[in-house]
Amino acid sequence: MGDLAEEVLAAANTIAVVGLSRDPAKAAHGVPAALQAYGFRIIPVHPVADELLGEKVYRSLSDIPEPVDVVDVFRPAPEAAGIAEQAVAIGAKALWLQQGIVSPEARAIAEGAGLDYVEDRCMAVVRAVAGISKN
Repeated sequence: MGDLAEEVLAAANTIAVVGLSRDPAKAAHGVPAALQAYGFRIIPVHPVADELLGEKVYRSLSDIPEPVDVVDVFRPAPEAAGIAEQAVAIGAKALWLQQGIVSPEARAIAEGAGLDYVEDRCMAVVRAVAGISKN
């Protein structure tokens, strides 16, 4: 494929979404919902919700009791470095910052720990263009 974003998504099955929104009008809800529709396992990380997209919500990445392939970030860039540290701590294979989010600090943390790193790309767009499906 040649495109790291496509390779990361093609290899992933379980995606933890930090900042998954309760608002269906927002990309932070629609993107994970679209990925879920194509067979990806979505694990929501949200500070107060109990269930999103029919899945149990966890307060933090460290609370998730199963392996995570990719941590998908829908939070402001200043929070990305801290999320990167958590992604490394739980043994995620990749960190993905959604479109519009760029963090040199998060990149340094993720790549320094051997994680694949994608930033400023929309996971749903990459999935659609590459035709990736788990169904």
